Amino acid sequence: MLAVDCGIHRRVATIVAIIASTASLATSSLATSALASEPQRPASIQLTAIPGTIHVNLTGSVAGSDAASISCARNEVESFQIIVKPRLGNLHKVDASISPLISRTGETLPPGSVEIFCSVFVPVRIPDPRSDLPPGMWADALVPRTNPYTGAPVQGPQWGKAGFTGERFRGRNFDVWQNQQQPLWIDVRIPKDAAPGVYTGTFSVWAENADRVSLPVKVEVWDFTLPDGPTLENHFGGFSRTADFFGLATNSEEFLRIEDRFIEMMVAHRLNPPLPGRFKPPVGADGSVHFDKELDQRISAFVARYHMTNIQVPGAPFPDVLGKDRSKAAAFYRSWYAYLERKGWEKRAYLYMFDEPLKSEDYEKIRRLGALVGEVEPRLRRLVIEQPYPRHANSGTLDGSLDIWCSLFGYIDEASIQRVQQAGDEVWTYTALVQSIPEFHPHYNALKIDQPPYHHTVNVDRPPYWEIDFPLLSYRIAPWLNRRYGATGLLYWSTCFWGSPPRNPWDNPTYGDHWNGEGMLFYPGTEAGIDGPIASIRLKNLRDGMEDYEYFALLESRGGGDFVKKIARDAVPTWGSWDQDTDRLLERRRLLAREIMRHGD
Repeated sequence: MLAVDCGIHRRVATIVAIIASTASLATSSLATSALASEPQRPASIQLTAIPGTIHVNLTGSVAGSDAASISCARNEVESFQIIVKPRLGNLHKVDASISPLISRTGETLPPGSVEIFCSVFVPVRIPDPRSDLPPGMWADALVPRTNPYTGAPVQGPQWGKAGFTGERFRGRNFDVWQNQQQPLWIDVRIPKDAAPGVYTGTFSVWAENADRVSLPVKVEVWDFTLPDGPTLENHFGGFSRTADFFGLATNSEEFLRIEDRFIEMMVAHRLNPPLPGRFKPPVGADGSVHFDKELDQRISAFVARYHMTNIQVPGAPFPDVLGKDRSKAAAFYRSWYAYLERKGWEKRAYLYMFDEPLKSEDYEKIRRLGALVGEVEPRLRRLVIEQPYPRHANSGTLDGSLDIWCSLFGYIDEASIQRVQQAGDEVWTYTALVQSIPEFHPHYNALKIDQPPYHHTVNVDRPPYWEIDFPLLSYRIAPWLNRRYGATGLLYWSTCFWGSPPRNPWDNPTYGDHWNGEGMLFYPGTEAGIDGPIASIRLKNLRDGMEDYEYFALLESRGGGDFVKKIARDAVPTWGSWDQDTDRLLERRRLLAREIMRHGD
C-alpha cells in the first residue's frame, strides 16, 4: 500500500481571536495540547470527495460525493479534495493513505504519482466589497506530508519539558474538532508512459480514537500526452524579493538554493520561470553582451531542464537609453537577440518594455522606446502592460510602438483586441487587485451603473479576480478567457509578494487592507520547517487551467479549431460573464479530450 500520512495541528482555540484581530496564529498550537488532554470519547469519521475548484472553510458544510473520480491525460496532474469531518466527538491524530491505483488490465501508476497535502486555513478578515465570501478561515496553503528536500516528516509542533519545538504546521497526525472539518488535497501525476484506461484504488482515513473509513478512487487516463512546457506564454515574475523575508543576500548560496526551489515549484505548475540574475551576461563598453561557453552551457541546461517556452530579454541597463546611452542600448538589444537566434529561442522571446503607463507623458516615452527597439532589432517583441485602446484622451496612439498588448481582464474590449490582432500584434492578459472596467473603456458609458461602494462600475458580472475570497475557478478559467479572445499570453506581477505591509502571509495573507492573496501564489515554507515554497490551492487551480489550454492547442493542431472556439465561447461568453459551474467546466474538458482522441495524431 502506498501510505501517505498527513495532517495539521488544529488552531481552533484562537479562531475567533484571529478573525477579530491580528493576533498571531502561533498561540493556537496550545489547542493541540488542550485537545490531547480531553477525555476520549467514541468517534467516527465522515469523508466527502469534492473537486479542487471548491472553496472550503473551517466550519461550513460542503456538498460532495462518497467517491473520488478524476480524468486526465498523460503528463498531466489532476487533483481532488477529501473533507474529513468528525462524528460523535473530536478526532485525535488523524492519518490518511491511498492504495495503489491499478487498471483493469493490471497496470499500476507508480507510487510517486500520488501526493497528499493538508490544507491550512488562513484568515480572511476583510473580504473585498465585490466578494461573496464572508470573513473566516479559508483553506489555501498546502503542507506536504514529507519535507521534499530532506525527506523528514513534517510533524508540526512537539511538546516537551522545554515547551513547544518544531514547525508550526504539521503534515500528519492532525486533530479535527467536532463541528469543524479538515480538507486534504490530493495531486495525481500521470507519467508520460502510462497506459490509457481506468485505474482504481481506495482512499482511507483513520484516527487514534476512530476506526478506518474508506472511499473509492477512480482515475481515468486518456490516450494523449501533454507537452512538457506551457503552450500559453506567461510571465509571473521572479523571486529576488523573497531574500528579505528569509534574511538572505540575493547572491548568497543559501538564497540561490531557495530560489531554485521556487523555480522548480513554478515549473511543476506549468509556469515559465525567469532566467535568474546569476545568468546575466557581462556588458561590454559598447553596451553589447557576451555569452561565453560556460555561461551558454549553464543557460542552455536551465532552459532544457525547466522546459522554458518564453525568455524575457532584460531592459538595457543604462541610465539614459533615449539619449547619450542610445548606441549602447542598441548594441545591448541587438546582441541579446543575436544570441537567442543562435539558440533557436528568438520566436518566444520578448522585451518587457514598459509597465502600466499611468501618465499621459508615458505614452510618448513608449513611442520613443518602441522606435529605438524597432530600429535596432525589429524582430524582438515589445511588451507593454496596456490595453489596446488609449488610457488618456490626448495621449495619441501606441499602434506600431509595441508588439504585445497586455490588458487587465476587466479592461478587455473585443473590438480593440481584434483591431490590433488584425494588424499583426499579439494580446496577453493579466490581473491585479480587483479592477473592473475603467471609465476610459470604449463602452463604459453604455454599461456603467451606480453600485456603492463602487460608484464607477458596470452592469456586467465579475471578471475572474485572483484573490482568496473569490471563486477558485477564477484561477482555472483565466486560460479559457485567453483562448476565448485569442490572447496568447498570461501575466501576473508576482507569486511571492509578502509586503505592503511586510508580513507573515500565514497569519495575514492580505495586500493592503482587503486584497486577500494579492501577488502571492506561494507561502514561505519556514512555518512548516521547509526551506522553500509551499503551494497554494489557487496555484493548483491555475495549473489546471494551464493544462486545459494544452487541450485547446492539441485539438487545434489536429484540425479541431472550430470546436475549440465554440467550447471556449460557451465557457466564457464575455470577460465578465464566465461560467462558474465546476461540473459544466469539467464536462467541456471531457468533450475536448474526446475530440482530441477522435482526431488522432
